[in-house]
Amino acid sequence: MELENAIQSHFGAAAARYAASEYHAAGFDLAEMVAAAALRGDERVLDVGCGAGHTALAFAPRVREVVALDLTPAMLEQARALAAARGLANLRFERGDAMALPFPDAAFDLVTCRQCAHHFARPEPALREAARVLRPGGRLVLVDGVAPDDPAADTFLNAIELLRDPSHVRVHAVAHWLAMLSAAGFEAACLGEWRLALDFEEWVARMQTPAPAVAQLLSLFASATDGVRERLGLRAGERPGFELPIALFRARKTR
Repeated sequence: MELENAIQSHFGAAAARYAASEYHAAGFDLAEMVAAAALRGDERVLDVGCGAGHTALAFAPRVREVVALDLTPAMLEQARALAAARGLANLRFERGDAMALPFPDAAFDLVTCRQCAHHFARPEPALREAARVLRPGGRLVLVDGVAPDDPAADTFLNAIELLRDPSHVRVHAVAHWLAMLSAAGFEAACLGEWRLALDFEEWVARMQTPAPAVAQLLSLFASATDGVRERLGLRAGERPGFELPIALFRARKTR
């Protein structure tokens, strides 16, 4: 409940900024997700953790129906407004939790989830829920930040993400994601890994990170080891920033 309240508080306040975010609206990984889905055009899609709706909006013109689900009412309001502005009539927006999806078994052909899973307190039940609501042979297409293989860089990345946004839980390594997907009943593959360049000022402004936390972050950036700097493309000084490792997964329900 504490994490749920944190998510709603922080993302409710940030909803308009996420709606206007250039990356969330048109980041390269969004097109990669659509391509990975190999759409026929008749799919019923569930977008889990839809945020301001950008993923749902990208899929809607290409499928029969999209149901977009999020825990935060303010995010759903932004998503509805964007869908109305684009004249998209085949979207439905619902409030709900990824850990307990409010849908019957085998209700969807495709589940999508983009840049949300690092907020899952327990990814395993969320993945089992995704498998439950998929029809046999249905697919899950997921994009999220991933942890570097180096333990120090992994710890640093999760620490700065938590300082910036207290509703962050953790980013997981690619191998861990593949193991969790397999355990949930999927046959899964990582289709690509990239480094998403993030400007520090934009990154903290999007979540309105408090000034004391921003100061701590800048201190961590300045004191990072050479190994962490290299693995995360870390920049300190006048224009700080870093490169977030992200990955695209496609998984097919096998049981």
